[in-house]
Amino acid sequence: MASYLRALLSETERKNGWTLAEVAGDAGPEGMQRLLNFYSWDTDGVRDDVRDMVVESLGDADHGVLVVEETAFPKKGRKSAGVARQYSSSAGRLENCQIGVFLAYSSPRGQALIDRELYLPVEWTADRRRCREAGIDDGIGFAGKPVLARRMIERVVSAGVPFAWVTGDHVYGQDGDLRAWLESRDIAHVLAVPTAATNFPVARIARMVADLGDGAWTRIGGAGAAGATPYDWAVTDIRSRRRPDRRHWLLARRSAREPTELRYYVCFGPAETTLPDLVRVAGNQGTVAECLSIARNRTGLDHYQVRGYQPWYRHITLSMAAAAFLALRHDTVI
Repeated sequence: MASYLRALLSETERKNGWTLAEVAGDAGPEGMQRLLNFYSWDTDGVRDDVRDMVVESLGDADHGVLVVEETAFPKKGRKSAGVARQYSSSAGRLENCQIGVFLAYSSPRGQALIDRELYLPVEWTADRRRCREAGIDDGIGFAGKPVLARRMIERVVSAGVPFAWVTGDHVYGQDGDLRAWLESRDIAHVLAVPTAATNFPVARIARMVADLGDGAWTRIGGAGAAGATPYDWAVTDIRSRRRPDRRHWLLARRSAREPTELRYYVCFGPAETTLPDLVRVAGNQGTVAECLSIARNRTGLDHYQVRGYQPWYRHITLSMAAAAFLALRHDTVI
């Protein structure tokens, strides 16, 4: 495993079995392939070690943010676990790909990936023979992306990781069950919602935002606030208070350059939370995308050549471990 990690951290451009073996000084890729496919080791234990290492360095109970995001891994054929013609947020279109759901930890000290799940479409979980061929146990059924996100957050909570907020894009914000679960655990969150969400109608959003008036908007920009582009932000209560110490808000973002470009977030958190606080949390959504991008470029996140379910988790976990090493060494933000 140490040789695999060192090879992932090397400067070699492609990081598949052959190139990793070459960096490690092996005659062929068999050793690297056996590590992913056959050797006995605790993949989830390594995942937990990565998380604990990250939290030890970056943990912040007051400002820590858990960030949920998905990314696609384009593939040919139909043998790779979970591969299907499905929407790729990375490419912005339908393509044949696998989709991984990731959790990042972000604080003022830095950012790193700490968990991962492979999304299995219904066409996979409904075909048990196909699942078995890819090494997917019969006990693994369908779970939507918000359910995978919840599982990762549950693991973080169970491990006692210090954090203050959860954020994610509209895939997670439009899921009422996930929002309700977070609120039931008193987990503060800022989650994007699509303007056409059936459980949060576009007409209601548009009316609420229009009623705010120009004086309700505040110009905020720069790093940590959705990038360097300046935006106008506004916030309004969207639900009567059930508890005096908690509130629900609709957070709206409007492009300063294109005022018709709007984005919305549903939020829940401490009553004393300010607009800049909510904007800071929302700005962390770019964190995991940057983590994933650099992990692809620096530690071979998407360079794997395995098809099985468990081998996917093993390579992704080791790539995350290598990326965390770089992040904690302050070599780069990952």
